[in-house]
Amino acid sequence: MLDKLEAIRGNFINLEEQLSDPEIMNDQARYTKISKEYFKLKEVVDVYDEYKKILENLDGAKELLKEKDEEMREMAKLELQELEPRLQELEEQIKTLLIPRDEEDARDIIFEIRAGTGGDEASLFAGDLFRMYIKYFETQDWKTEVLYENEGTAGGYKEVSVEVRGNDVYGKMKFESGVHRVQRVPATETKGRVHTSAATVAVMPKMEMEDVNINRSDLKIDTFRSSGAGGQHVNKTESGVRLTHIPTGVVVECTEGRSQHSNKEIAEQRLYQKVYEMQKEKMDSAIAAQRKSLVGSGDRSEKIRTYNFPQNRITDHRIELTLYNLDQVLEGDITRIIEGLQIAETAEKMKAMEEA
Repeated sequence: MLDKLEAIRGNFINLEEQLSDPEIMNDQARYTKISKEYFKLKEVVDVYDEYKKILENLDGAKELLKEKDEEMREMAKLELQELEPRLQELEEQIKTLLIPRDEEDARDIIFEIRAGTGGDEASLFAGDLFRMYIKYFETQDWKTEVLYENEGTAGGYKEVSVEVRGNDVYGKMKFESGVHRVQRVPATETKGRVHTSAATVAVMPKMEMEDVNINRSDLKIDTFRSSGAGGQHVNKTESGVRLTHIPTGVVVECTEGRSQHSNKEIAEQRLYQKVYEMQKEKMDSAIAAQRKSLVGSGDRSEKIRTYNFPQNRITDHRIELTLYNLDQVLEGDITRIIEGLQIAETAEKMKAMEEA
């Protein structure tokens, strides 16, 4: 383990030097990529540095035990009582940090919320979810950009898509994919009956062309006049974009945005994701099957969470976590839920490593 940690330290120092290189500093994309890797390793290196310091102090305390002076020996015993438990804590922390992470965890994301069953109430709930997530993104100091939005007739959203940029975005948000169910009395309900409706969340790691084996020459781009949400603007301009990846035959369309540029950006991300998934499945279909585990699954047909307003209760069904602070959760306080899911994923990975 120590050899592996020293290798990580060496890589960390190398990245630190690269970040001060003027050539890299002038290349924003490269600088951002190196920065993310740097901060990911910094967490490990900081713990490792403390671990080494504790080891040195332990050696010093053990040497003091050999002293003839009784007072010195007592001081050494007290120091050992403090240092040994901390050393064990750091060892467990290091083991957790050394568990292989998904390569996608450090990526930015495309975050989509869509109203599901429930009509206007589903759109209102999608709006509540959007507000909740935006507040959480702010607490993480992540940058957001709304790519498109289609508002509901009574408020909220039929659909909204946001690009989210920052550190470890996908690693924290990947568990949110799936069906979110709400139980509450709608504002339009005159008899006070509780209704159930739903919204779906999709979290996609933001792909770049170099991440997926795609050549620009292999893409066919068509534009067309959109129909649907967007008013007169949509019908007067060719804002709809259709992308075809000729080698695989993958076709994606996007008409939700109000400009051809935003639709092209969204369509590219969907195409990259589809081609990436095809390539990944070919490379390792067995791993793809394993990812449909309790925590790792992003199947949008699953009911992953229930928001019960009458009881101020929220339940994540995958880890059987129930909290009675729904009002705080809707204000963006979802850290405990996300951490619970991350802990469950880590436990699964540690179990897999032990069984391997």
